[in-house]
Amino acid sequence: MGNAVDLVELWRGGRMESVHAGHAVVMHADGQIVQSWGNPDHVTYPRSSAKILQALPMVESGVADKMGLTQAQLALSCASHSGAAIHTDPVQGWLKDLDLDESAFVCGPQWPADVPARNGLVKTDASPCKYHNNCSGKHCGFLTMVKANGWGPEYAEVDHPLQVVIKDAFEEVTEETSAGWGIDGCSAPNHATSIRGMARAMATFAGADESTARGAAMVRLREATMAYPALVANEDRACTHLMRAGQGRVSVKTGAEGYFIAIIPEKKLGVALKIMDGTTRASECAMAAILCQLGVLDAADPLVRQYVNPQLKNFAGLVTGDMRAVL
Repeated sequence: MGNAVDLVELWRGGRMESVHAGHAVVMHADGQIVQSWGNPDHVTYPRSSAKILQALPMVESGVADKMGLTQAQLALSCASHSGAAIHTDPVQGWLKDLDLDESAFVCGPQWPADVPARNGLVKTDASPCKYHNNCSGKHCGFLTMVKANGWGPEYAEVDHPLQVVIKDAFEEVTEETSAGWGIDGCSAPNHATSIRGMARAMATFAGADESTARGAAMVRLREATMAYPALVANEDRACTHLMRAGQGRVSVKTGAEGYFIAIIPEKKLGVALKIMDGTTRASECAMAAILCQLGVLDAADPLVRQYVNPQLKNFAGLVTGDMRAVL
């Protein structure tokens, strides 16, 4: 696993039962690594943790303002949402503003992770739609760029003008030439970079100010995610809980296969981590622990405690063990 180190342990009956290994980097906006675990140069896909980077060209180019996007829409463009009504209603409204419908999306339909939304579909014998896809907000942002620039509809192709400008921004902010790309769960390209590169990108977002167009765009996006955490995830999700606990001090974003990032403006720090077995529970635990160690979150906060050192219970409600970060 490329010099991955143990980051999260699960204990039962006084014995360590399993362990999650991975890599993590905390970097300052000046380009210096503050702390790291495992191999900072491990290259992988950041998956949905890269959404704030994928939204950057839309804001930096002036398209967001030209098309009259709100702060809530900027947050939704960075989202991996749960398909709740608070997500699907604004997505459908956004499409309507673009004179489009869900057929314009290249992402596929997805069952909502939100329980009421899922149950609503089951009870009415309805099928999930493309706007239920957790990436539909990001795709609304993509389609906004397409319409504003008069580009063709196949916007997920790697050589499409949209994906070209996204890759350019991605490589410029990570300060690395991407080692390659893969197709993400929503059909869009996802570019590989090192853990160091992604932490550098998040540190750049953290240290950004409004003195340049790119800096101003970074400030707007990071502030939008912190202002609307439930749009970025959902009421019951780790991203929402950790951002609410941070009270405007930190923006966080999960990604598939155990990826997680954080942006800490007051400290000008960026964090990137990857759990090598792809387990979300471990990435949430490790990120919460790092943010507590950095003094951004309080481990005693109930919103944080459920991730940083949660008790494990069985179906009868009995405590069987706990999960803890090894940091």
